[in-house]
Amino acid sequence: MSTLLITHPAGLLHATPAGHPERADRLRALDRIFEQERFANLLRDQAPLGEREDIIRVHPGDFVDALAEATPEDGVVRIDSDTVLSPGSWQAVLRAVGGACFAVDEVVEKRVTNAFVAMRPPGHHCETRRPMGFCLLNQAAIAARHAQAKYGIGRVAIIDFDVHHGNGTQEIFWADDSVLYASTHEMPLYPGSGAVGETGALGTIVNAPLRSGDGGAEFKEAFESRILPRLETYRPELVIISAGFDAHKNDPLASLRLVDTDFGWVTKRLMEVADKYAEGRVVSVLEGGYDLEGLATSAAAHVTALMHG
Repeated sequence: MSTLLITHPAGLLHATPAGHPERADRLRALDRIFEQERFANLLRDQAPLGEREDIIRVHPGDFVDALAEATPEDGVVRIDSDTVLSPGSWQAVLRAVGGACFAVDEVVEKRVTNAFVAMRPPGHHCETRRPMGFCLLNQAAIAARHAQAKYGIGRVAIIDFDVHHGNGTQEIFWADDSVLYASTHEMPLYPGSGAVGETGALGTIVNAPLRSGDGGAEFKEAFESRILPRLETYRPELVIISAGFDAHKNDPLASLRLVDTDFGWVTKRLMEVADKYAEGRVVSVLEGGYDLEGLATSAAAHVTALMHG
């Protein structure tokens, strides 16, 4: 097994207001834990800048240009109550996008077995032309389209275990059966989407909502009963994980009760699907996770599973 960790210092440049949960300290917490001896064999590389041609497969050019032009020279511009642009935001999100596409390249071209992209801001709330929920562009969606356009991959599965529903990813692929989107998330909770009945125009949206207070047993049941069987019938050629760690029991923004081992468990189960149908190809991109200790230990469990299967 060879696992690649992709980061870039530009991820620290996206500045959010004091007290905002999505902050640069999240990446610093990950940097610290991945310095531990048990990650000595983790391959490491820096995220390149994302290419416009990759971004505009998902987000229209005029939307992308407007977002770039709205990036301030100083201070902070609010897109909505949660989502901001600072002088370093555009560099950060371009590196996040570039990292996700680079991860696809390295995995599909078999230079590594799998990859984890530890960048920010997150992406799964960003719709085709609407940034929201801390997210400016949708990295997982862009990576999926990159894999299809560059490598002719026919079926991509995006599995999202962030505690918040990835409304953006769902909206982007609602009527596209070349991408399966499957999500566990707390309901009711921001952004309000993700009901079981939301199955997409072609049946390739799979939502498995959880209730406040649910823990590992309910999380595993959601995967075992709804998501994993659907992945078996879909037979994805690439597995992309929207890896949010805010379902951790200590996270301040939600009230699920997952622990580190739950994230390791789901990672292993998704790797089994990838081994069966996708030549083992797994690309994971960081989404949420706002308790710094919970984020670090959960991401460590996730990456340890990627490294050791």
